[in-house]
Amino acid sequence: MADFLMPSLGADMEFGTVLQWLVKPGDAVKRGDIVAVVDTEKATIEVEIFQTGIIQRIVVAQGEKVPVGTLLAVLSVNGEAAAAPEPKPTPAAPPPPRPVAPPRTQPHAVAKPTPTAPKLAAPHRMHISPLATRVALDLKVDLSTVKGTGPDGAITKADVERAAKTAQAPASAGETATPAPAPAKSAVAPIDHHTAMRKVIAAAMARSKREIPHYYLGTQIDTSKAMAWLTAENLKRPVTERLLNSVMLIKAVALAIKEVPEMNGFWIDGGFRPSEAVHIGVAISIRQGGLIAPAIHDVERKSLGEIMVNLRDLVKRVRAGMLRSSEIADATITVTSLGEQGVETVFGVIYPPQVALVGFGKIVERPFASGGMLGARPIVMASLSGDHRASDGHRGGLFLAAIDRLLQEPEKL
Repeated sequence: MADFLMPSLGADMEFGTVLQWLVKPGDAVKRGDIVAVVDTEKATIEVEIFQTGIIQRIVVAQGEKVPVGTLLAVLSVNGEAAAAPEPKPTPAAPPPPRPVAPPRTQPHAVAKPTPTAPKLAAPHRMHISPLATRVALDLKVDLSTVKGTGPDGAITKADVERAAKTAQAPASAGETATPAPAPAKSAVAPIDHHTAMRKVIAAAMARSKREIPHYYLGTQIDTSKAMAWLTAENLKRPVTERLLNSVMLIKAVALAIKEVPEMNGFWIDGGFRPSEAVHIGVAISIRQGGLIAPAIHDVERKSLGEIMVNLRDLVKRVRAGMLRSSEIADATITVTSLGEQGVETVFGVIYPPQVALVGFGKIVERPFASGGMLGARPIVMASLSGDHRASDGHRGGLFLAAIDRLLQEPEKL
């Protein structure tokens, strides 16, 4: 037997609410299958299972909020036979009922219909987003009546809210509106996610600054060669497949890690645990406010085109509320950029248990001397926030220098 526990979807998570089970006892599952939808104070996440077996027992019911590490379900693994359920005691035969007088008939009484809970269509990845599921529960919307407008026809939060407004619209002139029965109380209480998220972010950042001895480095990088190469490369590509400069920055960080591996990994239990894989967390803003940094996996092994596809997909699913647990928990280093907001320099706060964060600002034209010649060049400010327990300023400087050098040979990225 194996235990399936409430996962830690980031260092700032303490509790999670099981919004939906996508499996039932007796179902066979394999590693990587999505088995549940969990709501945290920061996001709604599709949770994967990391063992192959058969669901034996579900312990935590839908709607329950439990701490990280709580047993959610039990599964049989490695060909184990599922344990037979405990036999239920046979109840004693009830005594024969006493005869009672027939009830008096009420000729004008009309049976009142029993209100039922809103029907939720069984969620399926890329058809109903987890966020839409939670909002539907809050707004008492029947998802089977909602048409999805999201990726691949997925029902999104906006679709649910639109359906709720339509259902609440007043009756047409001349018609008498019949009051609908009060819906059953949702198992999941509505959550003010903006307020909750700000509290979670505040707690995580306070912990980071309190526990991690940060050091900060910054350097200016001439992106003339990188931008010239990008312009020429995009002319060869269809509009839908063109690259953003951010994918070059992400790939340069991934390759630089191979030279300075102290930047890639986690500080856990008083020691640094390096990661062989490079899973780069990309900071993405959420429409309801706040940031989340899901991971693009194995960046060092991917082409710029593959990273671009992954990045577009990640942004689309962040906005639709369709992230997976591995994308939240696996990041080994984070990259953040505020260039689109006009920010030229960003010194970020490390997201524990990671040990480094790289920031990029807006690419701006500045006077820049190269080879004894002064001219206007497109410059980006790159910064490093490092954990002094895992590395030092010397190694951090080598890391930024490696990023700079890699961007001077963009054709090799």
